[in-house]
This record gives sequence, C-alpha cells and structure tokens, in this order.
Amino acid sequence: MFETLSHLALQQYWWVLVSLLGAILVFLMFVQGGQTLINTIGKSDVERTMIINTLGRKWEFTFTTLVTFGGAFFASFPLFYSTSFGGAYWVWMIILFAFVLQAIAYEFRSRPNNVFGSKGYEAFLFINGLVGTILIGTAVATFFTGSSFSVNEMNQSQWETPFHGLEAALNFHNLTLGLAVFFLARVLGLLYFMNSIEHADIFSRAKKHLLYNAIPFVVFFLTFVIWLMFRDGFAVNPETKEIFMEPYKYFTNLIEMPVLLVLFLLGVVAVLYGIISSLIKDSTKGIWTAGAGTVITVLSLLLLAGFNNTAFYPSTFDLQSSLTIENASSSHFTLTAMSYSSLMIPFVIAYIWYAWRAINSKKIDEDEMSSDDIHVY
Repeated sequence: MFETLSHLALQQYWWVLVSLLGAILVFLMFVQGGQTLINTIGKSDVERTMIINTLGRKWEFTFTTLVTFGGAFFASFPLFYSTSFGGAYWVWMIILFAFVLQAIAYEFRSRPNNVFGSKGYEAFLFINGLVGTILIGTAVATFFTGSSFSVNEMNQSQWETPFHGLEAALNFHNLTLGLAVFFLARVLGLLYFMNSIEHADIFSRAKKHLLYNAIPFVVFFLTFVIWLMFRDGFAVNPETKEIFMEPYKYFTNLIEMPVLLVLFLLGVVAVLYGIISSLIKDSTKGIWTAGAGTVITVLSLLLLAGFNNTAFYPSTFDLQSSLTIENASSSHFTLTAMSYSSLMIPFVIAYIWYAWRAINSKKIDEDEMSSDDIHVY
C-alpha cells in the first residue's frame, strides 16, 4: 500500500504525523503548566498533595509523547534531528535536564527521609514547568524565524554561533511563542484542576487565576501570529528547490490552503470557548474543548511551516542550507517501512484514552490522599 506512494507523498504523510505528535505534546504540557501553580492554588499541604497527585497521574503521558515526538522526527527527518539536536544542543540539554528533574520529583517527593524535602521537589516541578514550556515554545518558533546553521553537500551540519541554540530565547518573536506556550500550559493546567479535583477552594482559586493567565496567553499568542502573518517567510522554488525570502509567506500559505485556515480558526475558537465557558458557566469540561482546540491550532501552525513549498527549518546563516520536508527526510524505503508501523497509532491512542478514563473515573479528594490503598506522590 505505502510502497505505491511517491516519496513526496510519504514525506507529507510523515510531516502530518510528526506535527500531530507535536500538537498533542503541547496539549499534554498542561502538566507542566499545573506544576507552576502548585503553591498558587494549593494553600495547605493537603491541597498541594492533591494537586501534585492529579498531575502525577498524567506526567508520564507528556514525557512519553516528548520521546515519541523526538523519535519520529529522528526516523522521518534525520537531517533536522542531527542539525537541531546536534547544533542547538544547549537548548535541548536544558529541556531534557528539566524533564529529568520532573521524574525525580514525582518519584521521591513523598518518600520518607528524602534528601531535599517536599518543598525541594516541588521546586523541581516548578523549574520543569517554567523551563520546559518556554524553551520548547522558542524552539518551535525557530521553524518560522530561522536558526544560524549551515549544511554542506555531504549533509554535514554546523552551528554557526557559539551559543548553540540559546540565542533563540533572545529573539523577541521566538519569546512571544515561548511565553504563549507557558501561559497556555498554565491555562490548561487550571482547567484540568477544575475537572479532576473535588475541592471547592481549589476550584474557586483555579477559576480566579484562569482569567489572570488567559489574558497574557491571548496577548502573546496574538503578537506571535500577527507578526508571523506580516513577516517575510522562507519559500522554496518548486522547480529549482532554491530557498528565497517571500513577503507575507505564512499569510499566503493560509490563503492558498483554505482547509488549514479553517482548522486554525476552529482551533483558536475552541480554545477561547473552553476558557470562557469555564469562567462564565463554572464548567468543568473546559479542558476538553480547550485541549482539542490546542491540538488543532498547533497542528495547523506546524503544517503551515512545512507545506506549500516552505522551508520548515530555515537557516539565517545560509538560505540554501534551510531544511525542507524533501531535503531533510529519510529514504523512500525507510519512510515506507515506518508507515506500516504507523498503522498502530489509532490503537495506541485508544489505549491512552481508555487508561485516561480509568485513572480519572473518580475525582481526587482529601479522603483519597489519606488512603493507604493508593500511591501518593
């Protein structure tokens, strides 16, 4: 079946899959967002334990999706993997270190006589929530703003700045997306608290801080998107494969791909509806509407970066070193073999949904935290 597809069709298929994994990852970062709010929403040891436990039941979903996202990118677009992970290694090492801190914190926070005490491990969770969201957001923004690297005729890449990726966080356009992801993660974390914890005070505080975090999220997200629509983009000549700067490239992509435009608008509306319904109606279902909207919106942005003759990982040092889904992908044979394994994805998603429903069949309450029948983080 897949072997009959052209190389370009397989490249497009895998860009959709990788983009979908990236979009799901951004949604699942509600765990990271929630971790930055532990002391804001939880005012007692019991309340903080409830918050950490409702997040602790989901943190492995985020970590697993991050690893799967990286693995899929490595297998399908290895030149991007070697260029970004091998060149901008300081950014990725900091992100990975932040996730290691998260794993340590959930494992040892409630252990008797632990080294750092519960407060120390809660600080680890805050660091993971802050650093992980902002740096992942700024790294994704470089898909549109570019990075300083070069690639020679033997596909050997070299990073052209001594900061190895850290410079991305100093670009204001990149930082607007990083901060948008940070506040979006906090918004989703608050919506998740409202959905999964049975506690009137936590619900009230979460609703109050939902507005405080939704406003900066909207401001930073709109700043990024409006700037993106008016900036020059990295276009690819379909005949010669030459990379050149095209005015309003990403706005043009939306117009020339109306399905993508509709998806993007639907995603944004869904996120806003999830937030507003939770504020006005005291709804506990906002996480699902806003979560689905997050996945659709991020998917649309990533497809915008790679489709319609666009370089998805542009080089600001040497335009012709920019990476596209055509010049950065694996061979036809490799993509074909991987495509058959991708047929298992619906079954994996179904299992995750089943496990999620089973774990969340009952809301967390104070009585459960004192029970000896469950593992408490």
